[in-house]
Amino acid sequence: MLPRTLETDLRFSLAHFPATALLGPRQVGKTTLVRSLLPQLPRPALYLDLETPTDRVLLTEPQLFLQANQERTIVLDEIHRLPEIFPLLRGLIDHHRVPGRFVLLGSASYDLLRNTSESLAGRIAYPELTPLQRRELPAGAELAQHWLRGGFPDSYLAPTDAVQQVWMRNFVTTYLEKDLPQLGLAAQPALTRRLLTMLAHIQGNLLNYSTLANSLGISQPTVRGYVDFLERALLLRRLPPYFVNVGKRLTKSPKIYLRDSGMLHHLLGLTTYNALLGHPVAGGSFEGYALEQVLGLLPSDATASFYRTAEGAELDVVIEAGGRIVAAVEIKLADVPTLTRGTHNALADLGHPPLLVVTPSAPDYPMAETIRVCSVETLPANLRALGI
Repeated sequence: MLPRTLETDLRFSLAHFPATALLGPRQVGKTTLVRSLLPQLPRPALYLDLETPTDRVLLTEPQLFLQANQERTIVLDEIHRLPEIFPLLRGLIDHHRVPGRFVLLGSASYDLLRNTSESLAGRIAYPELTPLQRRELPAGAELAQHWLRGGFPDSYLAPTDAVQQVWMRNFVTTYLEKDLPQLGLAAQPALTRRLLTMLAHIQGNLLNYSTLANSLGISQPTVRGYVDFLERALLLRRLPPYFVNVGKRLTKSPKIYLRDSGMLHHLLGLTTYNALLGHPVAGGSFEGYALEQVLGLLPSDATASFYRTAEGAELDVVIEAGGRIVAAVEIKLADVPTLTRGTHNALADLGHPPLLVVTPSAPDYPMAETIRVCSVETLPANLRALGI
């Protein structure tokens, strides 16, 4: 098992909140992480997989069972299988409120977030486990393999490319045909695959619901609903535009990304690093890959957006914290990057915040007084140097 940086946040949640909902897509390592921590908890733990009939039968009378085990940490995996239990958990917690009483695992979905937010407000923490990030990999790990295969542990750690491709094909098929419908997505699996493939082709570009709706032959509100659902399931990311009164005509549409680069490349049929580099989506793919690394390093009080005006001024990422812009990020698929006039104009519009130019593997060096080039590998140190 690779060490996960979320472990610290998960321990904090277990030590201070009666309930913890560990969110994340399927096969991202939620169960593995939690089970590795169970022997170290101050309370004895009981793990129940709600997809297993022998475990579900224990909850035939859930109130009696959970009350009888109130001195244990109860782990409920695949919690979306039993949504009616959330109001019961609230009453049990209020009757016997101690930290680390319940751990809920499941792919993030509308129903999961809605039920927990309504029933357990003030009693629950929501740490999110993402696919493996660069900083979680062993020292010397190749960027090419991580970018191509993505961060799902079984995909990244597959012994051969052939095994990885079979795993990803089965994973995507199962997700589309079984998991997403079980979570509540009404779209037919074939339509969901077409939608995801279309989004893969526009990775890193502005999201246009009308174009997608026309291509799929469905209504614009329906497409928006499907995209909303896939974002809640943590498969997509919509990066919002930055809004401020700078006297400019600003872009209002979000940019869209598939969060895992391995899934992106599978949907596009890219099975080798050379094929990826030669594909038109290579720049957008690296932008999405680097964006996930940036966002994974931001503190909880920071927000990210992109900046673009009708006049061509643009920045890939604008980072805000404490009500002000603390940094900006440009992502370049080149180890000898150059900045456009649009980038310099955007920096001027925003008051010349510090800019990091993130590349695959360029050595760190200053490009200008407030502009620094770095690599994905050195990104964490450079963000820390900016106080982020």
